[in-house]
Amino acid sequence: MKKACAMTAETAVQLRNVTLSYGEFVAVNNVSLSIGRGEFVTLLGPSGCGKTTILRSIAGLVQPTGGEIEVAGRRIDNIPIHKRNIGLVFQNYALFPHKSVFDNIAFGLKYRNVEKSVIAQKVKRALDMVRLPGVEKKLPSEMSGGQQQRIALARAIVIEPDVLLLDEPLSALDANLREEMRTELKTIQREVGITTIFVTHDQEEALAMSDRVVVMNKGVIEQQGSPEDVYRRPETRFVATFLGQSNLLPGRIASVGNGLATVSLDNGQQIEAAAPSAAKAGMAVTGVVRAQKVVVGKTGPIQGKIISVSYLGGTAAYFIDAAGIRLQSISTIEERIWREGEAVAISIAPADCQLLDETGHRLQ
Repeated sequence: MKKACAMTAETAVQLRNVTLSYGEFVAVNNVSLSIGRGEFVTLLGPSGCGKTTILRSIAGLVQPTGGEIEVAGRRIDNIPIHKRNIGLVFQNYALFPHKSVFDNIAFGLKYRNVEKSVIAQKVKRALDMVRLPGVEKKLPSEMSGGQQQRIALARAIVIEPDVLLLDEPLSALDANLREEMRTELKTIQREVGITTIFVTHDQEEALAMSDRVVVMNKGVIEQQGSPEDVYRRPETRFVATFLGQSNLLPGRIASVGNGLATVSLDNGQQIEAAAPSAAKAGMAVTGVVRAQKVVVGKTGPIQGKIISVSYLGGTAAYFIDAAGIRLQSISTIEERIWREGEAVAISIAPADCQLLDETGHRLQ
């Protein structure tokens, strides 16, 4: 088994202008992407955005209609699936129900004609790595969902693949186990040092687990970057609305000065944003503010009224009517919860407001 390694600039997976069409429907449209060795990259997006199609293209389950795919410096899109050194964990684990845990994990090694003594060593080590020692003789039906997921992961990594592909492997688990396995999966990935591509539509999973998030929409990449960068600085309206809870505030720039752009909203109230170099007075823009950055209090420049409250434990989610503009705030509960019908004041720090231009792209 490969030992843990630090992430390097070495490219492990390279997609060049990959396209995949089904008749007139273009599932993946001219996508290029480089993934470094040891990197954990998540393809994130709604159903039908192309993320699973890319994963299946790398695995060899579907054939691109254009472009090239390289893994470990070798072009693989033109070779059959059994000649690609790929580890794959499916959403439903795809374990053989009639085979023991040992035989499930050993399947890929036997196919590669590895010696029996070596197979036994590798299976034992894989089970140790997924924290399930001594379960070789059990059947999948005798194990919990979380344990089955670990067995599927052990089967994928035991062959020492060049890249590990994870197709929504946590979606079948309940909420508590899902959170536990999210942490465990990331820990195992770091220990093994294996390049990993993870597909999910779950924003929280993507932000919690990834070195890099690739947000997809309608077959193209909308934005990619670190989880913090993609969350805090959305480049398009789609990313702003798909990832997290965002308030979109349409208006027009009234003035620019001292590094700030003052935006007159459609309801006549004003907000301030950090001014990009392209910001000019008179421009039509949309302010993007995450719900967690909308501060509700007794004093502030924007006046409003609480129209609904959702208690979330340590936080509360408020919907607020600000003179016809609907705002969402997710706030930590300090002294008390604001109640429906209460008048409140709203503050938004300029650094927490991003500006989109008329095309829906971040103003640069």
